[in-house]
Formats: sequence, C-alpha cells, structure tokens
Amino acid sequence: MYLVRDVFKAKPGEAKRLVEIFQEASPHLLDHGAKNIRILTDVVSNFWTVVWEFEIEEINEYFEMSKNVASNSKVFNSLEGYKDYILEGHREVFRIE
Repeated sequence: MYLVRDVFKAKPGEAKRLVEIFQEASPHLLDHGAKNIRILTDVVSNFWTVVWEFEIEEINEYFEMSKNVASNSKVFNSLEGYKDYILEGHREVFRIE
C-alpha cells in the first residue's frame, strides 16, 4: 500500500478555493483506485498549505491512474483552473509499512 501526498502552497487567501476544487474532484479518484482520500490544511505550519492525499494498493496502479485521470472529463472538469490558486507544490509518495 502506498500513500500519495500532493502538497500545495496556495496563493494568499486562496486555500479555501483550492480545498473546494479538491473536494469536488476527490470522488472521481475513487473510480480509479484511490482510497482514503483526505484534504488537509495547515494549522501552525506555512500559511495557505493544502495537502491532498490518498492511498493506492500498488505503485503501478498510481501511474495507471495518473494516465487515466488526465483523460477523464469529470476529473479534468472539476480540476479546471486549480493551478490559478497555487504558488508551488510537490508530491510525496510513501510505502505504508
């Protein structure tokens, strides 16, 4: 099992909008094998940090999901414009031991 975390630094005041976009897109990821999807926001860390994380059984499933999500119109439409709210970001992938 793997944990995938997409960590974003939102533009000032835009974290809430980014959370709304991820909430809309999250149910569509379930159709592609994602489990335990969570959206986290900072409390005492860097301002306007949003984390979108989920679990996936096999790492190859993650890569396959990435390809399929890009061509899924429901996911694509729900994520439309999300980059307008982001200053920077990175991805972390962990094996759950």
